[in-house]
Amino acid sequence: MSLRINDTVPDFTAETSEGTISFHDWIGDSWAILFSHPKDFTPVCTTEFGAVARLDDEWTKRNTKVIGISVDGVEEHKQWKSDIESYAGLPAKFPIIADTDLAVSKAFDMLPAEYYLPGTPTPADSQTVRSVFIIGPDKKLKLSMTYPMTVGRNFAEVLRALDALQTSTKNAVATPADWKIGEPIIIPTSVNDEAAKEKFGEFETIFPYLRKANLPG
Repeated sequence: MSLRINDTVPDFTAETSEGTISFHDWIGDSWAILFSHPKDFTPVCTTEFGAVARLDDEWTKRNTKVIGISVDGVEEHKQWKSDIESYAGLPAKFPIIADTDLAVSKAFDMLPAEYYLPGTPTPADSQTVRSVFIIGPDKKLKLSMTYPMTVGRNFAEVLRALDALQTSTKNAVATPADWKIGEPIIIPTSVNDEAAKEKFGEFETIFPYLRKANLPG
């Protein structure tokens, strides 16, 4: 069955470039982002991992841990990290899961249950492993995105989506298209005008079902 929004994500124990982890314990009280790729030493993914490394301070500010995964082993991950760090110009501090048996990829519904890799796999063999999962401290899936082989992921958008998720969770609000921190939020339709005024003060009514306000403070 597909992994859906608000499902508890699978727990697992795995070897990574930074040692053995138990996934739920590794997340702890943090938010987490799991981003997968089909194989080490691939061009698009090298640029993506570099982008993740450059955002290290931003993840820390948001109490968020990031972790990569591919179907290669620990030693390949460690060797590939050298290229990633050379490209990014700074250390890649996040771990990369070694999913050589495809257990995690299948658990997160990135590959069919019966899928197996050939003896000498290429990136095309595991190309569907191109996903991003944002997970809350409650270990539930908050957002997922899947990309094709040829399109590099936009980690500025991943960061923006994380901000929106954290803001909506903390304040029980919604966010409009292209929302960024500091911009007006959307008042849920379950909140009547009287309660909205008490919580947000002045607000803008565009339609009866679309009201915008600034967050207090």
